[in-house]
Amino acid sequence: MYYFIVNPNARSGKGLRAWKLLERELDRKQVPYQVFFTKYQNHASSIARELTLKSSCRSLIVLGGDGTLNEAVNGIADLSRITLGYIPIGSSNDFARSLGLERDPLKALPRLLTPSQYIRVNIGVLCYQEKKRRFAVSAGMGFDAGVCHQVAVSPLKLLLNRLKLGKLSYAAVAVGLLLSLTPGRMTIILDGKQKLEFQKAYFAAAMNHPYEGGGFRFCPKADPSDDILDVVVIADLPKLKTLLLLPATFKGCHVHFKGAYVYRCRQIDILSEKPLPVHTDGEPIVYQKHMAASLESRKLRLIKT
Repeated sequence: MYYFIVNPNARSGKGLRAWKLLERELDRKQVPYQVFFTKYQNHASSIARELTLKSSCRSLIVLGGDGTLNEAVNGIADLSRITLGYIPIGSSNDFARSLGLERDPLKALPRLLTPSQYIRVNIGVLCYQEKKRRFAVSAGMGFDAGVCHQVAVSPLKLLLNRLKLGKLSYAAVAVGLLLSLTPGRMTIILDGKQKLEFQKAYFAAAMNHPYEGGGFRFCPKADPSDDILDVVVIADLPKLKTLLLLPATFKGCHVHFKGAYVYRCRQIDILSEKPLPVHTDGEPIVYQKHMAASLESRKLRLIKT
């Protein structure tokens, strides 16, 4: 039995259209399956948890964007006993981008039904307010999270999705937010030992993959299987220079410029003098003065499509 978690509203309804194609193919091949459609925020988490608590469920296939994937990963009861398949139908698709996953649902399907290649990927853990939330791609505080918060409520994302330009919603919001943002003091502690102080920090992010926010290549050398978090900090630059630095992040060239700092660690604490927005995998969470991030002790087995 194959279990599918589908976000029908992913990319302005593209999720449902993609599922209809897969449904016809599954029925034609007489493949046994069950499908569960998400209906509200964090529904994928509830579905994934209920399914993975069953001894009969050993694999899940998720169809949606990075947000749907994040919810599903948070619902998995035991990462070590579940194999995950993923069909990216979202605005950003940063998880699929860095792993080179197939984006055509019909091409991905046979590889998901009869896998021949797997990847074991790290899953991050964000800690805040005595709560925990997993992330597959990244977790951040400050400007990048602010972009996620604004995109989540912006009608621009819906419009650009309809024009098949969804990932531009992050870039458009980023420029507008940067112009109005006031950077502040931030302290970062790596592995409980190395303390870093920034007087005018725009944001800091713990990255499991090279990309976030629809193609911003903030940590070019990040490897989702190396048991290490890559960290990017943008700080101590005039606003105009920061704005000019943004285009370089799409190629990962920003790391060669002053004001862009990259580190590697297993655990990070980020402290701000004022509450800042926090995100996991592009999903807005809370406003906080402190967040911590690390990696789960066990990796998740992913089907390579």
